[in-house]
Amino acid sequence: MKKLIIALLMGSALLSCKKKTTGDSDCENKICTEEFRSVTIQFVDNKGKVTEVKDFSVINQRTGEKVYANSAITANLSTGAYIVVDDGNTKSFSEEGDDLKITGTSEKTGQKKSAIIKVTGGKCACHINKISGPEQIAFD
Repeated sequence: MKKLIIALLMGSALLSCKKKTTGDSDCENKICTEEFRSVTIQFVDNKGKVTEVKDFSVINQRTGEKVYANSAITANLSTGAYIVVDDGNTKSFSEEGDDLKITGTSEKTGQKKSAIIKVTGGKCACHINKISGPEQIAFD
């Protein structure tokens, strides 16, 4: 019985020495900068004047999921400007790029407008990168 207990203790000690992998071994030697990126969009009326919107949403067209920027810097944004995504979302996007559908409804007119931007990220990406899409969405 004593030998069995010693054998079990030694076996568990040996098993605990197994090297653990995190799954990000391909990314280990990647060097990233300390900058923090975000992508913003601004809504304007038919005269080009910045306007507030309600029901602001961002949907990843690849996954169908709503996207929420993880940033807390919204207090510094001007009226009608919204953070679409930031570096906190990097891992949820593909390296090839995802189309994000941005939608908002004008508080003044009730008109609903949408636009598509393309953003890259990925498992090993340091930052998000906006590939294409407008800087602002204009209501009629």
